[in-house]
This record gives sequence, C-alpha cells and structure tokens, in this order.
Amino acid sequence: MPKQETLSLRKHLAQLLNMKGAHVNLVAAVADFPVAMRGAKPQGAPHTAWQLLEHIRLAQEYILDFSRNPQYREKKFPDDYWPATEAPPGEDSWDQSVQQFQKDLKEMQDLLADTKHDLLAKIPHGSGQTLLREALVAADHNSYHLGQLVFLRKILEGQS
Repeated sequence: MPKQETLSLRKHLAQLLNMKGAHVNLVAAVADFPVAMRGAKPQGAPHTAWQLLEHIRLAQEYILDFSRNPQYREKKFPDDYWPATEAPPGEDSWDQSVQQFQKDLKEMQDLLADTKHDLLAKIPHGSGQTLLREALVAADHNSYHLGQLVFLRKILEGQS
C-alpha cells in the first residue's frame, strides 16, 4: 500500500476509534451520567450502565494488549469481559473506568499511528489477526455497546 494511502488509513482509524463522525463518543455519552442510575437495570434490560462501561473498557484493554503483547494470554469469556457487580464498587470507579478507557484508546491510536507497524501484517502471536482487524473490532465493539449505553440512559431518564 502506498505511504500516502497508509497515512490516510491510519488517520481514518484514529477518527473511527474516537467515534468521530456519526457517533457520540464515550466521554460525551457518560458525561453527567446520574450516579443513582449507574447501577440501575430497567426490567428486561440485560445490563446496567456500569456493566456496559466496564465491558467496553475491558474489551478494549484486551484488544490493545493482544495487539502489542507477544505474551498476551487469552481471557475467559464472559467472566473476564464483564464486571462482577451491577453497580460501580467505589465512589471513584466510574471516573477511573472512563479515564482508563481514554488512556487505552490513546495507546491504541498511537500503536496504529506508528508507521513501524504494518497494519496488514499478521500479529505474530495470533491466528491470522492484523492490527487493522483489531482496530476495526475495537471500534465496532465500542460503538455497539456505546449505543446500548446511550439507549439505556434514555430509558432510565424517562423513568425518573
């Protein structure tokens, strides 16, 4: 792939991971999320806002780890991908989760921006995955669950 196309692709991936364009980003979606609603689960809902936020964070963390760590150990699904509690376990847990998500997102973007890494090369410790694939999986996964989180917030706010 020509260098200019690669740089353009890297830029598009960074924007996609930032949820620029058609999506709300995670920071905007969780801004001022009412504390009392973070562990609430409306009837019929599969997850609370806390569970969704932590799941998004954990999955992105694992994707990042897999993408750059030759010593990566596969996580157990679903146990390692979802929090143990329906509500944040501590007063600062929500904000810490958002901050860690942002830190990992930046690290993923830095990894993708580094031209030393071929986006299309197979990850040596994987089974055919590439950095491009992992970036797309992270963006798709984040977007899917962020949509659930936004919808859940609307439901919860409508019930109060």
